[in-house]
Amino acid sequence: MSDFLISFVSILFTVLFYAILGRVLASWIDPQGNFPVTRVLHEITEPILGPIRSIMPNIGMFDFSPIVAMLLLQLLERLIISAIR
Repeated sequence: MSDFLISFVSILFTVLFYAILGRVLASWIDPQGNFPVTRVLHEITEPILGPIRSIMPNIGMFDFSPIVAMLLLQLLERLIISAIR
């Protein structure tokens, strides 16, 4: 059972990590969010990025919330997997 949970947590956090990365890359191609893929990535990642963005101060036109979210996701994944083992 623990192997299943570890695999599930690992896959879930990997999908979230790549969804955030995809959103960052899509924002360069489709900044207005007109493509359906961009909208789906926005819907998946906004619950994670929104609260981080509200806490972080504005640094010009750069949004560092995806970097912070990716680091926090990796940390949280490691904590959860170590707690399962």
